[in-house]
Amino acid sequence: MSKRIDCDVAIVGAGSAGLPAYRAVLDAGLKPLLIEGGPHGTMCARVGCMPSKLLIAAAEAAAAIRHAPDFGVRVPGAPVVDGVAVMDRLRRERDRFVGFVVDDVNAMPPEHRLDAKVEFQRDGVLQSDQGHEIHASRIILAIGTQPVVPEAYRALEELAIVNDDVFNWRDLPRSVLLVGSGVVGVELGLALARLGVRVRVLNRSGSFAHLRDPAVRQTAVDLLAPELNLVQGAQVTTVQREGDQALVGWTVGKGPETRERFDKVLLTAGRQPDLASLHLERTHMPLDDHGFPIIDPTTLQVRGEPVFLAGDVTGRHAIQHEASDDGRLAGHNAAAWPQVQALPRRAAMAVVFSNPQIMQVGGGFAVFDPDAMAIGAVDWTRQGRSRVMLRNHGLMHVYMRRSDQRFMGAEMVGPDAEHVAHLLAWALQMELTVPQMLRMPFYHPTIEEGVRTALREAVKQAARVAS
Repeated sequence: MSKRIDCDVAIVGAGSAGLPAYRAVLDAGLKPLLIEGGPHGTMCARVGCMPSKLLIAAAEAAAAIRHAPDFGVRVPGAPVVDGVAVMDRLRRERDRFVGFVVDDVNAMPPEHRLDAKVEFQRDGVLQSDQGHEIHASRIILAIGTQPVVPEAYRALEELAIVNDDVFNWRDLPRSVLLVGSGVVGVELGLALARLGVRVRVLNRSGSFAHLRDPAVRQTAVDLLAPELNLVQGAQVTTVQREGDQALVGWTVGKGPETRERFDKVLLTAGRQPDLASLHLERTHMPLDDHGFPIIDPTTLQVRGEPVFLAGDVTGRHAIQHEASDDGRLAGHNAAAWPQVQALPRRAAMAVVFSNPQIMQVGGGFAVFDPDAMAIGAVDWTRQGRSRVMLRNHGLMHVYMRRSDQRFMGAEMVGPDAEHVAHLLAWALQMELTVPQMLRMPFYHPTIEEGVRTALREAVKQAARVAS
């Protein structure tokens, strides 16, 4: 016989969206039930943001040693990368980050938690794989996503991996093929290459790290493609296992097939939610042609139903702070249902932790309208502080609306892009004009002076068009 559990809001998924949703429901004075069918610790801490940055930090340490002679600092011999030690530190620190999250979950009242997989039985009722029947007047789905493994690579068995697998390595492999040049492919590809792994990145299109501005994207490709051994426009023609290696072949256009062998094939071609296991068809939720719930993106509510989506499952931005904001919004609206409302969102911002780094603010080039906007540029090769640090590589474009000189966004590859992104995102959220931004202080000599150069150029370009 099923064990019945009653709650006000059932939250399926205890990750970066589910945990803030739980707190929002609790703060509203309602009874939540946080349901998790997998390991606790959030994707970010366990297999995403934090372990990847640990690998990148090790790679940057090795790169800095190789770079030292350019400053006249002699280092005897090339750096020796101890792959076992690199991965040991990564796992220890990763487990520490995960432990903080697990401790918070374990401190919750037992009646607020259920560690089980669930599926819909009908509207408002979930069935667990442990025999629980959960009755909730409102439900939040924060189930996250799973890496996509294309059928063609399944024959490689354990040689075909996803980024989740990388962070459990005991040692670094000798060679890795990365399929896809999105954020994960670029970050992990560069890190592994700088740690001495032979890397190749295949991408079937001309995209790169989600950059939309053609000039910025081409600059990023020119700077990073050599280390990544990047092949764009690649059509994979051969995938087979030969002993303990993968043999992969590809062509570009009408050219001949190239074949190489790799110890691992890292698939970074995207992620998708596992909605099929929830059996949404047993409910009255409206679904699109792909079986995805139709939601209002401003409230995260499934149309006409007391169900809300939050985090990566929404298909919006697979970014930790966006997922957390989703969780708070979904939790607030679930608690207030049926009086839901659209709450203000933060300015869009994305960063790729490559070197040089990549960033987008405000949707980047996607917001650019050539008939209404001006572009300001800074070429980092000529920027003073960047040259002092021998990090004078890259390009930034800022976008300004000509009618009122409002700052609308930016794309960049170059030094300290993660910090520049924050400054520009704050300006965007405060709805500043470019002249207002130029009245802010700029210390000398700093990277931020390059931002000023780009802003000034936007104003000058707009004036040239007006005249």
